[in-house]
Amino acid sequence: MIKSIIIEGQELLEELTIVKRAFNFEDEGRYVFVGVRQAGKSFLLYLRALQLITEGHKLQEMLFVNFDDERLLGFQAHELDDILQAYSALFHYKPIVFLDEIQNIEGWEHFARRLANNKYKIYVTGSNARMLSREIATTLGGRFIEKMVFPYSFNEYLEANGVLLQSSEVYGKQRGKTERLLSQYFKWGGFPELILYVNKRQWLNGLYEKIILADIIQRNGIRNEQSLRLTVRRLAENIKTPTSYNRLANIVKATGNSTTAASVAEYIKICKEACLLFEVENYASKFVERATVKKHYFVDNGLLNIFLSDSETSLLENLCALTLYKASFREKGEKVYFYNKEWEIDFYLPESGRAIQVSYSLQDEATKDRETRALREFHNRYGLNEAEIVTYSEEDTIEVDGLEIKVIPLLKWLLLNEKDRYF
Repeated sequence: MIKSIIIEGQELLEELTIVKRAFNFEDEGRYVFVGVRQAGKSFLLYLRALQLITEGHKLQEMLFVNFDDERLLGFQAHELDDILQAYSALFHYKPIVFLDEIQNIEGWEHFARRLANNKYKIYVTGSNARMLSREIATTLGGRFIEKMVFPYSFNEYLEANGVLLQSSEVYGKQRGKTERLLSQYFKWGGFPELILYVNKRQWLNGLYEKIILADIIQRNGIRNEQSLRLTVRRLAENIKTPTSYNRLANIVKATGNSTTAASVAEYIKICKEACLLFEVENYASKFVERATVKKHYFVDNGLLNIFLSDSETSLLENLCALTLYKASFREKGEKVYFYNKEWEIDFYLPESGRAIQVSYSLQDEATKDRETRALREFHNRYGLNEAEIVTYSEEDTIEVDGLEIKVIPLLKWLLLNEKDRYF
C-alpha cells in the first residue's frame, strides 16, 4: 500500500502544471510549513519538488506522502519508518522526503529530526499551529525553518489573475481590472483554488466544514458540536468588538445550548490551533484582561463572509487585521494590538508608534469626527509617529492639532503593507 502511495506521488508530480508562488527556498534548508487548509502548503511542496527536478534531481528521488490519504487513516509515528523501507524496496536513491498534512501523526517530529540528523532533505506541512509550539521546536532542535503559510496576499491575488504591478505602482495600466479584483478579494478572500470556482460561497462552505469536522471536532474529540459552531458564528458576528469568554458563553446559552466560559475558551484555543482564527489583545488591559478579553479575527475574509449578511465594515477591519498579523511574522515584524479604554483605536503598533483606524467611509461627519478625535487624544497621551484611517476608497490628509492623519484607500494600503509578495 505504501509503495502504491509513493508511486502515485511521483506520477502526480509528473503531471502537475502549477503557477509559481514567490518563495525562495534555501538550498540546504529543511522546512515545516503550517497554515489553514487550502492556503497553499502542499503547493509549496510541489513547487520545491519540481525545482529540485529542474536542478538535476530525478523524479524517482521524490518521496511524497499525503497523510490526508484515507489509506493512511490510523497511521502512527512508529510506522513512519515503514515509508522509508517501502521506498528502499523500490529505488536505490537516498530520497528527498515530503510529508504533507502530518499533523495527525502524534510524535512525527522525532521521525523528522532523525531524518535531518541523517542529512535527508525533508519538507513537512500541517494544518495545526501546535506544530510550531515550543515543545516541538525543541524536539526539532533548530534543524528546520518554520513558516506560517496564508492564503494569497492581495499582491499574489492580482498576479494569479494576470495583473503584474511594479513596486511603485498602485493601480498600474489595468485600473478597472485591479479594482474589480479588489472587490472579489475583499469579499471572497485569497484561497488559491477558489479562483477556479464560480460558486465561491459553496466552495468556502465546503472548506469550512472540512476544517470544523476534521481539524477541530474529530481531532479534539469535541462532544458539544452545536456550542462550538455557535461560538464561531458569534465571533464572526462580533468581529469588531472585544469579547470575553463569559460574554460569549452567555450569548451561546441564550440560544438554549449549554456551555461554560471554560468551554468557550477551549473552543477558541482549538480554532486558533486549526489556523482558523487569530487574536489581538487590548494594549490598555491589565495582564489578566489581556488573556480573556480580546478581538478575534478570521484567517481569510472569505471564511468570515460566509457568516455575514451586512458585511462591509467587518470585512474591512478583518482584512486590515489579517494584513498586520501576517506582517508580524516577517523579520522585525511587530505585534499588533487594539486599544480600548478612554478611546477606541482599532490597531496600534507600539514599537513604531503607529495607530490605525478602520472606517468604510468618512462621508458622515460624525464618523469622521469620532475617528480623528480618538487618534488626536491617543497621540496626546502616547505620541504617534504615524496616524492612519483606512477606508474602502477615500483618500485625504487631515490636520488635527498638529497631527497629520493620512486617509488611505484599502487598495493602496494593502500594497503599501504587503512588502513581501508571498504569504
